[in-house]
Amino acid sequence: MQNTIKLLVSPQNLEEAQITIKAGSDYIDCKNPKEGSLGANFPWIIKKMKELIPKENNQLLSAAIGDFPYLPGTASLAALGAVTSGADIIKVGLMGPKNEQEALDLMKPVVKTVKTYNKSALVVVAGYADYSRMEGSPEFLSIPSIGAKSGADIVMLDTYIKDDKNLFDFLTIEQLKEFNSKAKRMDLQVALAGRLKFEDIDNIKKIGPNIIGVRSAVCKGFDRNKGKMDPHLIKSLKEKLLAYE
Repeated sequence: MQNTIKLLVSPQNLEEAQITIKAGSDYIDCKNPKEGSLGANFPWIIKKMKELIPKENNQLLSAAIGDFPYLPGTASLAALGAVTSGADIIKVGLMGPKNEQEALDLMKPVVKTVKTYNKSALVVVAGYADYSRMEGSPEFLSIPSIGAKSGADIVMLDTYIKDDKNLFDFLTIEQLKEFNSKAKRMDLQVALAGRLKFEDIDNIKKIGPNIIGVRSAVCKGFDRNKGKMDPHLIKSLKEKLLAYE
């Protein structure tokens, strides 16, 4: 029996957060889809989401701080805002760095900021499977190196442009296996996201990440912006992941 893949669900408001918590998601991921793939929500929303999670639940709150351009100081301040508001996990999207050195220049101060304030907080370096559609975003296989060298804890692949395409439209199972293996050799956890569907789970199991992140898949009509979050879909997805062997 292999380790169970954990589920991260991204509510955009307190009502959705309550649904996500009660439905049993392992991670409650505070974000604002109106501001992008890893759009940041407000500090008071992060704080209130954290307060909603019963301590005995062992559920962690993650907070996205944005699809970041090459602005290390701004990213550090955003990370400080998220961790002081109660986030257990801070997610940073590498939208703007043009190469690995710029990505490290961005991520090292973020990690230093987060760990200085809360040593147990985790930092996620998020890259984009559709980096070829973007200007200057790091290539996907460089993300584990950036994560390891910056002192981050988790590396993630998402999609930047939210259209009808998903993770598997840009990267093959074999490429994602390579990403997963490289990251785990570097002692990093792996998270995969990007408009994942229920029918993608069998392929996800072949890759073996630690975490998958969803929003569209647990909203009615597969609509991340207007669809109401459905607790039955969260529970069904959780059960499908628990069947992982």
